[in-house]
Amino acid sequence: MKNQLGIHVVFACLLLSLTINVSARGDEPASVADATSEEGFVTLFDGQSLDGWTGAVDGYEVVDGAIQCKAKHGGNLFTKEVYGDFVVRLEFQLPPRGNNGLAIRFPGKGDPAYVGMCELQVLDNTHPDYANLDDRQFHGSAYGMAAAKRGALKPVGQWNEQEVTVIGPTIRVVLNGQEILNTDLSKIDEYLADRPHPGKDRVEGHFGFAGHGDAVKFRNVRIKSL
Repeated sequence: MKNQLGIHVVFACLLLSLTINVSARGDEPASVADATSEEGFVTLFDGQSLDGWTGAVDGYEVVDGAIQCKAKHGGNLFTKEVYGDFVVRLEFQLPPRGNNGLAIRFPGKGDPAYVGMCELQVLDNTHPDYANLDDRQFHGSAYGMAAAKRGALKPVGQWNEQEVTVIGPTIRVVLNGQEILNTDLSKIDEYLADRPHPGKDRVEGHFGFAGHGDAVKFRNVRIKSL
């Protein structure tokens, strides 16, 4: 009886150990599990300061490990480095009616939506104030040029994950795992309000945020040159 009991105890311990090991692997942080997919990416934000950024540094602040546009302030906050083709990954959180933008190949002065390659909208699509916008003004759109698909944003106040790939004149945006934009700006010749975008053919520039006075937050910002 004692030998059989001992065998049962040993077997139970082995089974418990195996279960714990499998569970532990399943609970690994995404940053570890997805380490291969992050190869070559460089962190643009250290979670504590705006080191490496320039422009409207007084219009932004670091709050709870995120870059936050100051309410009723903002402006263009952009990297000191210049990029040509790249992939940028980040998380963002929108407040109600939140409005911001990603400045793509920004020259450092002027309106990113026009003098840069484009401004990719960061917007609370659900707010009533934005119900009658042009399709090219909603979240993920190349402002005034190319409309993004809607429906992939998480509810206001939750963190969203977004990846932007810029190669030559093309831009691809994936939001929370769904492709919402895939366009070639060199082929666009119709613009919102018939206002041309002279910067859309730029081949390099800064990456940044185009704040419009709303407390939009960004974190986990990393970039990979291609």
